[in-house]
Amino acid sequence: MHQSSYVHGSRDVQLIGETIGAHLAGITAHFGDREALVVAHQNIRWTYSELLDRVNRFAAGLLKLGLSPGERVGIWAQNCAEWVVTQFATAQAGLVMVNINPAYRRSELQYVLDKVQCSALILGPSFKSSDYIAMVHDVVPELRLSLAGRLNAANLPHLRHVIRLGVEKTVGMLNFDEVADAVDAADLDHLAKVSALVQFDDPVNIQFTSGTTGSPKGATLTHHNILNNGFFIGETMRLTEHDRLCIPVPLYHCFGMVLGNLACVTHGATMVFPGEGFDAKSVLDTVQAERCTGLHGVPTMFIAILDHPDFAAYDLSRLRTGIMAGSPCPVEIMTRVIQHMHMKDVTIAYGMTETSPVSFQSSVDDPVDVRVSTVGRVHPHLEVKIVDGGGRIVPRGEKGELLTRGYSVMLGYWGDEEKTREAIDPARWMHTGDLAVIDEQGYCRIVGRSKDMVIRGGENIYPREIEEFLYRHPKILDVQCVGVPDPKYGEELCACIILRPGTKADAEEIRSFCSGQIARYKIPRYVRFVSAFPMTVTGKIQKHVLRDQVASDLGLAAE
Repeated sequence: MHQSSYVHGSRDVQLIGETIGAHLAGITAHFGDREALVVAHQNIRWTYSELLDRVNRFAAGLLKLGLSPGERVGIWAQNCAEWVVTQFATAQAGLVMVNINPAYRRSELQYVLDKVQCSALILGPSFKSSDYIAMVHDVVPELRLSLAGRLNAANLPHLRHVIRLGVEKTVGMLNFDEVADAVDAADLDHLAKVSALVQFDDPVNIQFTSGTTGSPKGATLTHHNILNNGFFIGETMRLTEHDRLCIPVPLYHCFGMVLGNLACVTHGATMVFPGEGFDAKSVLDTVQAERCTGLHGVPTMFIAILDHPDFAAYDLSRLRTGIMAGSPCPVEIMTRVIQHMHMKDVTIAYGMTETSPVSFQSSVDDPVDVRVSTVGRVHPHLEVKIVDGGGRIVPRGEKGELLTRGYSVMLGYWGDEEKTREAIDPARWMHTGDLAVIDEQGYCRIVGRSKDMVIRGGENIYPREIEEFLYRHPKILDVQCVGVPDPKYGEELCACIILRPGTKADAEEIRSFCSGQIARYKIPRYVRFVSAFPMTVTGKIQKHVLRDQVASDLGLAAE
């Protein structure tokens, strides 16, 4: 009899039955004098006691503004200390933090704020080429004439507060530090009472993941979801209070705030941020100066670090562990990371935002070839099955769709019951859309993915979202977006466009139409104008054929 493709993680260690705020307080009681947070570019170095104090004061300040448990607070900023404070302060106050991708532009910002009805928005003034304040003024023009805390926006009626980072003043906005500075002992007492009522099954975080039907969907995660996932990620890495984890991946994504922050906090380890965004030199400088023992990144980040011209001059001998995730890791890169960066305990992780995110992770004891060819074994307390097109479990070694069930599965997509039902079946199995194989030893190999998704340097792009946006262009009759191979990012996006009769356009016009409206990484690198798409006899577009045609036309190796 064949062994079935069903696995469940060991239950030797119990799940944490606390809120994030309560757990942070408990960790601080044990490790209060140890460093919790180091932010190199801000010259910040806080112990756990100092971090908890700042978290509590900011949480009390949010409540003092009139925000109530359950209300949504958006954060639109680069990696910084204030982001970390916001993550834990919103949890402490029973609020729901909404992660907004720093690469988002005007239309995406407005959609997110409206979809989850954010009551407050915390933002950095700018980041890279993004002028956040200018974009917020475009979306909420009433800000220019508003008093701080008294915003009345026609398009976003729920938005009452805009809080900016930095010391400069902007009309209609509070400064981040002002929120905490305004609290007194009575406000902190009120926070304690509110925190005591928060339950670990309450929502704490909404993360937007691009939808195949066009609009981003807000995956709603609880304290129980992400706190436990962070804990078991750290357990798999064998983190302790003596570890110092360098986190150059973005905080708006689960990679930063769960695999990074929560893995550290659940073990009393130190969170170390080398910069606002990824820069290979900053990472090398920080790992050396802070004697980091761990480093997270997607494969392209590790490639950039290894290929830095001054790489050999750095002392990385303290490095031991870390996680490589986001896209498949080439064997030669894994070998170089272990040999030249001393990361003998580096692990591979697999998951999705909707599952908090990690379902599988390789062990530090797994041989290198296993860490490269698989995503490891299932996490504790989680179940996974591989099913065929009819929903029946397939035998070990056979390909099928990967389904996950357990504490990590999201509550659902915010305000979208239909999409939630499509993703989570009545038995609470999360349908990932990824094709996988589980072998006799329980190791999982991802062999395919949702048919349309493009993974560009670790960023997931769903072509349908980009297509929906491009349909707004008056000259575009039809459009299909596909991924094509790219040596640096793994994949790049190509828009294949059929123009309306009698019109003309070039690639630059299409990209200019996207600029400032959608995130830069979503703007198609390639634009091809075609007269028709390859179709099946039943009239369905054959995207795989289109993808191969485009790759061939562009002189790129087909997948």
